[in-house]
Amino acid sequence: MHKNFKNIEKTVFGRGSFNQLSEIIEPKRNLNNKYFVYIVDAYFKGKDLENRLHSKPEDIVYFIDVDPHEPTTEQIDQLRNEILNSKGLPSGVIGIGGGSIMDIAKALSLMLRNEGKSQQYQGLNLIKNPGVYHVGIPTISGTGAECSMTAVLTGPEKKLGLKCEWTVFDQLILDSELTASVPVDKWFFTGMDTFIHCIESRDGILNNAYSMAYGEESLKLCRDIFLSEKSGQNAENDDKLMVASLMGGLSLTYSEVGVCHALSYGLSKIFGEKHCYANCLAFQHLSDYYPEGVAEFKTMLQKHSIQLPSGLSKNWSDEEITAMANVAYNLPHMWNHAIGEDWKAKITIETIKDLYKRI
Repeated sequence: MHKNFKNIEKTVFGRGSFNQLSEIIEPKRNLNNKYFVYIVDAYFKGKDLENRLHSKPEDIVYFIDVDPHEPTTEQIDQLRNEILNSKGLPSGVIGIGGGSIMDIAKALSLMLRNEGKSQQYQGLNLIKNPGVYHVGIPTISGTGAECSMTAVLTGPEKKLGLKCEWTVFDQLILDSELTASVPVDKWFFTGMDTFIHCIESRDGILNNAYSMAYGEESLKLCRDIFLSEKSGQNAENDDKLMVASLMGGLSLTYSEVGVCHALSYGLSKIFGEKHCYANCLAFQHLSDYYPEGVAEFKTMLQKHSIQLPSGLSKNWSDEEITAMANVAYNLPHMWNHAIGEDWKAKITIETIKDLYKRI
């Protein structure tokens, strides 16, 4: 069956567009109990952005530290319960931050209208009721979380998303001015998430003309940003990376990710590695799966003087490597796309353990 996904309802793009936030959400303030919940990266606490939120006295503003840990099912449940017990159902949720904040905002929107623990909804189309109105405002580009239909959460048993068409943001504000203060290493690693999305989307059996159109344009932008004479952090490239992130996310939505993301999920689940960095740790060792992509990736590393550690697996126990391998193995949609429908005949737990031992 062909994929039939919901896209973002509205998107505003442009430098300074964040200033339109209050105007955009005002018509929605009459919904439910007439207040908004802001989920903001703690990085912005005490900075200029805090004074530009245009929040009202009745609103709730959470500054959430997403370093070093990624969002968890327990975290979402605690937020949901606290909000509902305090003020009832809000008009909407606004997420302002990177990929983890985007995922928290999306998951919270859903769980405000769905009973029980969020871990029971980890998977495809398990959510029973649509969430509340939600707005995504990325302050770092690359993860594609701003357009994804998945809110990735780490639960007691697995790292897996709440995935359904109701996860998708109702509104995006894409203002690359908000990304200007991103440190160079995070700028690079999140940008590489976009690059890897597009390589994995392209080099698998589910790729198609629709996903290729988004992916190839995103790759073109990535090469401009990370390989051209004008590469590096600047206003023009900040604009480009914000668009590349969106297109890379849409490419994988209509195709799929592959080996690198499966390995990354294991690294995040067992060791708490941030997703984008974990992708980079794994991708450099996957030239037998993505030869052209890995070669380009290594050129980008060299051009931007980024050094990734080696020999990490020497410090991992067999139990830890096995645990990661089990997490990765239990992502059949990724292996199916990357290897083919007969992937179980080619990929075993031992195969995946050997991949981790390369790191």
